[in-house]
Amino acid sequence: MTQATQAKVAVTGAAGFIGSHLAEALVREGHAVTGVDCFVPYYDRAVKASNLADLQSMSGFRFVETDLRTDALPPVLDGCEVVFHLAAMPGLVRSWTDLDLYSSCNILGTQRLLEAAREAGVKRVIYVSTSSVYGREATGPEDADLRPFSPYGITKLAGEHLCQAYADNYGLPYTILRYFSVYGPRQRPDMAYHILIRALLEGRPFPMFGDGSQSRSNTFVDDIVQATLLAWRKPEAATGETFNVGGGEVITLAEAVALIEDLTGRQAVIERGPARPGDQMHTRADIGKARRLLGYDPSTPVREGLARQVAWQQARSGVPA
Repeated sequence: MTQATQAKVAVTGAAGFIGSHLAEALVREGHAVTGVDCFVPYYDRAVKASNLADLQSMSGFRFVETDLRTDALPPVLDGCEVVFHLAAMPGLVRSWTDLDLYSSCNILGTQRLLEAAREAGVKRVIYVSTSSVYGREATGPEDADLRPFSPYGITKLAGEHLCQAYADNYGLPYTILRYFSVYGPRQRPDMAYHILIRALLEGRPFPMFGDGSQSRSNTFVDDIVQATLLAWRKPEAATGETFNVGGGEVITLAEAVALIEDLTGRQAVIERGPARPGDQMHTRADIGKARRLLGYDPSTPVREGLARQVAWQQARSGVPA
């Protein structure tokens, strides 16, 4: 199958930054989408509710507030062809101090979802992982050494292993997508670009951890959605495989500051601090496999993508351009 026909699908983490974009794309293609989220209080529930605003008015979408760790899941997945599993506790810093929460959301929640998918006869689980599974430097292909540098990365790697175990023991098909530094409208309020843009718009200092030379393989959210849909549409190429999913441009944090200063017309006030435990130094997504097997082709330049994020945050803040 090279093109997905109309299908019933589930998206976990549907009220989140990326999950809401993915769910909208699926609904626009005519699929029946069940969105799942439990609003773990990582950031303001109202922010997540606003991510769902457009989805709630779209026919073909239904939302189920469900906790993957505790609630009955097979009925939620009944009739679903595929589950896009994006729900997770994100972020590095808090994972050092609240490992119980990260373990329950990212490991227990994933295991219970896989078990429910097996019981419900789901044809494939697309598990969203992270470049953090590689460790401090994430610059190689998918078969590079995996040395997570934070408890968060460890829990996400455990989720990958659970997918592989369910495939080996029960024949549950899976695909793993390792996302690299996603940005764009609806970016989580704890993420660096969101914090930087907000600081510039509001005239507040921006806390920079490290010297600004750390670099990221920036991936605009529309390109992430494209790759995720391609992984579903091409099961013959993607089932049982792991793919890096990143954008085409790498910039340092210092370069990002200068670019966003230019886009906002405001100068950043930098509050410098030491690098935080678990922070990656460099990421550069090797997407050769995704290009070759999926036809993935990220097309959004960083400047264009950041301009769209700045415009979105500016509209929400009420600060005039």
